[in-house]
Parts: sequence; structure tokens; C-alpha cells
Amino acid sequence: MNSATGRTGFRSRTAAMTLLVAAAVLAGCDRGSSNGSGDSTTGPVGCPAAHSRAEDAVEQAERTDVPWNGPTSGPAAVSGRSIVYVAQTMTNPGVAGAANGVREAARVVGWNVRVIDGGGTPAGIQSAFSQAVALRPSGIVIGGFDPNATSRQVQQAGAAGIPLIGWHAVPAPGPSDSPRLFTNVTTRVEDVARISAQWIIAASNGNAGAVVFTDASIPFAKYKSDLITKELATCSSVDLLASQNIPIPDASSRTPREVSSLLSRFGDRWTHSVAINDLYFADAAPALRAAGRPGEGPPFNIGAGDGDPSAFQRVNSGQYQAATVPEPLSLQGWQIIDEFNRAFSGRPASGYVAPVHISTAANSEGDSTWDPEGYQEGYREIWGK
Repeated sequence: MNSATGRTGFRSRTAAMTLLVAAAVLAGCDRGSSNGSGDSTTGPVGCPAAHSRAEDAVEQAERTDVPWNGPTSGPAAVSGRSIVYVAQTMTNPGVAGAANGVREAARVVGWNVRVIDGGGTPAGIQSAFSQAVALRPSGIVIGGFDPNATSRQVQQAGAAGIPLIGWHAVPAPGPSDSPRLFTNVTTRVEDVARISAQWIIAASNGNAGAVVFTDASIPFAKYKSDLITKELATCSSVDLLASQNIPIPDASSRTPREVSSLLSRFGDRWTHSVAINDLYFADAAPALRAAGRPGEGPPFNIGAGDGDPSAFQRVNSGQYQAATVPEPLSLQGWQIIDEFNRAFSGRPASGYVAPVHISTAANSEGDSTWDPEGYQEGYREIWGK
């Protein structure tokens, strides 16, 4: 879409959100609400410069017609290679989605792929990694877990000359010296955090009452939520109501209680939320529903996480999640195969990092994943396939 059309559509959605917030405020008054603070999103923009930057960034991130911007050159596909994908747990939709992309791309180049499921436990992941090393494959994928927790297996793979590629294995994309990875495939956490906060600034007209959900026990998650908080602070009229620390393993039991408490404390002042992972909103939904909050919001919720199919379902059906910042899981699986091909050919890593994207009901067209266009054709051309 062209710039004028995109901006008009975005402002229409922002206006619709504002009307919903205003309606909720009136409903709150009818119920006898006494805080009278729910009209914060209806006033003039309190941070014009930050709001303008956020609008532009969100408009770009919501586009679905962005041309393929990945590598255009590289080695032709080598033959006869085997890859083992060690999965943190295949019940994690992000891990499983990337694994499926690896399988699909490997079929194109004629490689064999085996997935070994770590089952989500430290012992299970270590055992799976040990099995992978024992198979002496051409390469091993570290699928969604910290390689420092499997340092012995990492050393064994290195001693055997087996290149390692991570998917969300370390915080930053690209090669890593410690632990030694040929490359790590992920979006930039800085970009994900920034666009999530900018979505709130843009959608609220710079007048949000925001809650951040995080897991402070995970350094990567805390870093992400700290970045989100920092970006929200660029708009002086956004009120950070709370940063709620809920460990991910406890999310299903604690989130409903914490949401009920937040509703009691802040009432209609709470207009927007952002979580470091979409799963918090699956667990928040029952408490919001029990409190009579409409599925379409407020609060309007965005997940700064993987963008798994359940998140897309909530977004597309208007059930307590308005947006997600998804990983392009299939693309990243194809990138992993391309990076291995570069390693096998004695070439450096590509350096490619997928740009951030925001999926909403307006632009996802009912899809359950974010699968941008052009990457399969791009990689096939490089590989000669």
C-alpha cells in the first residue's frame, strides 16, 4: 500500500480505539466508577514529536508488502548434509515453527533433518544435545535455549568440528564467540521492544495508562521490558502504571490474580498493556472477561513475543489482544539452512536480520503466522534450486 493509504488506515484504527476507550469510560461511569481517569486517551497529544515518530514507525511495521531485503548472493547449495535440530521443547510454538522452516528448506537443498525434543527441562535438553553430538551430523541447531546451560555439549560439538547455529539462543543476532556459534538467528530485541512501545504511543494518541508484563528472572526478558519502559518514557504523557513481574512458568496461575488486582487498583486508567511474550494475554483473558471488560479492549494489549498461532487467534477474533510483534518463523528456518550452507562452504555468516513486523486483525487477513513474501524465491536463487 502507498504511504497515504497506510497513514489513513492507521489513523482510522487509532480513532476507532479512541472511541472504544471513550465508550468504556462512559460505561465505567454508569457502573459507578469514581476514578474518572479513563479519558486519558481522548485528550490532545501530550508528546507531539514522540507520537509522530511512533506513528511513522508503526505504519512501516504494519506493512505486509515489504520486499525481500535479505541476502542476494552466496554459495550454491552443497549436497549430502545432515542437520540435527535440538529443540528446547516442541510444545513451544516458536521453537516448533522454526523447526518446521528448517525441515522445509532442507528438503529444497536435499539435506536430512532430525529433530530431538529436549522436553523443556535442563536434563532433557542436555540429553537431547548429547544425542545430537553423538550422531556426528554436519551441523546442529540450538533451538530456543541458552547454550551456556549445555556448555559441555557445546565444547564436544566444537571439538568434533560441528558448526552450531542458534535460534533465539543468545540475545543478539549474528555470530557469537562465547558461546561459540556460527551465527544466531533472531530479530533484534531492541527493535521489538521499541516498536511495541511505539504502538502504544501511536494507538493511544500519546495518552496511555500502560502496564508492562515481564519475567525479571530471565535476563533477556528483563532487558526487553526495560527497553519497552524506556521507549514509553519518550512520551511524557504516557503514564506507566505498573511493571508486573510474573515468571513465565507461573503465568497461568498468577496472571489472572495480578490482572484482577491491577483492575482494582487502576480501573479505567489502565488503557494499554505490553508483555514480553504473548502468553500473558492468554492467561489474562479470563480475569478481564470476568470483570466485564470487552475482548476488543480496553485495555488494548500487544505482545512483544513470538507471535504464535494462539496469539494470532486472539488478535483476529478481538479477544483480549489487539496486536503482536511476531517472529517470521518459517523465514528464520530457511535462514538457518542458508547460514549452514555458508559455514559448509567456508563463507562468513550472512548478517541478515529480519525486520520487525506488527500483526493486527486489520493486516493479518486471518493468518495464524507472519510469513513474509520473497524469501523462498531469494534463497532458492542463491542455492541454485
